[in-house]
Amino acid sequence: MAHSTTHTTARFSLPGLIASVGSSIYSALTRLAEAQSRVRQVEFLQSLSDEELKKRGLTRERIVHRVFADSIWR
Repeated sequence: MAHSTTHTTARFSLPGLIASVGSSIYSALTRLAEAQSRVRQVEFLQSLSDEELKKRGLTRERIVHRVFADSIWR
């Protein structure tokens, strides 16, 4: 029976580190922009009358759920 072992050394990569940090910052800024957009949407819907909300098939209690429904389970 033969055994073989492969040994690899992790190497520090400055360009890889910079790319990783840059990607993390970009992702954070993207999430922040999306959150701000959703908050504006909630504020807009909250400003509508109950009748206008009803025409949109929405109740005041369900506004936040509707706006954030696709991001809750990420």
